[in-house]
Amino acid sequence: MVEGGALPATLFIFCTTTMINAYWVIIFFQLLSLTGASESGIVGGKVAKPHSRPYMASLQFRGEHSCGGMLIREDFVLTAAHCKKPLPMTVVLGAHDISKKEKSQQWIQVAKYHQHPKFNGGYDYDIMLLQLKTNATLNRYVKAIGLPKKEGKIPANINCAVAGWGRTGVNKPSSKVLKETTEKMQFSSECKHIWQEPFNPELMICTKFDKKKGGVCQGDSGGPLICNNKPQGITAFTAKDDCNNPKYPHVFTKINVFIPWIKRVMKGLGNVA
Repeated sequence: MVEGGALPATLFIFCTTTMINAYWVIIFFQLLSLTGASESGIVGGKVAKPHSRPYMASLQFRGEHSCGGMLIREDFVLTAAHCKKPLPMTVVLGAHDISKKEKSQQWIQVAKYHQHPKFNGGYDYDIMLLQLKTNATLNRYVKAIGLPKKEGKIPANINCAVAGWGRTGVNKPSSKVLKETTEKMQFSSECKHIWQEPFNPELMICTKFDKKKGGVCQGDSGGPLICNNKPQGITAFTAKDDCNNPKYPHVFTKINVFIPWIKRVMKGLGNVA
């Protein structure tokens, strides 16, 4: 994750001199107060059918959910680069209710963190592969999701699904169960106009949403944006003060751009751009 001070104790915020209205949609600690925190998590939406998204991963530090991720092979989870912290990470697979030790759950330590070599703590190249210490056991509760094609294009104005265990509103607790909702693909030109410098259309895609349906926010970073049954994006950043403000589209790292890099890392050919 992005290194730096905390504001408040439960938020790790990344800012640039040119754009202070964005933050990474990341870390929260369920046992700490949320004084001054903005609305977070899958806001609105609905509870997902248990285990209907068997690729979903809860990335945890010291037993607390921090980010989302997706299993793409029995030994690799794809997530956002800013989700890395200087603490041992545990990947929880096969979960629906992360407050319980469900029989379906698999708890696996991370052996190696493969942040994209061009990620420097900013918005670009916000992608990371987690190499697991032991292979996940694939079953009805835990399954890998296939990646999109490198040349695949995502049409604007189609509905895509997002899911996560993030917070559900201002001063509200995080969701113990997996929640989901839909967001609509936005034209990159519109997102560039709104976000300006932080939005890189070559590496990112974005979505529009309404307050009723809500969408991703704090605690949902690293989770997938699913369009036409394929993961097309990795939850990256949103508006700093109110992630449920429709004026600011939600932004995702564009997965298909990084397919060659993902394949090289998973083949053991090194973490090179």
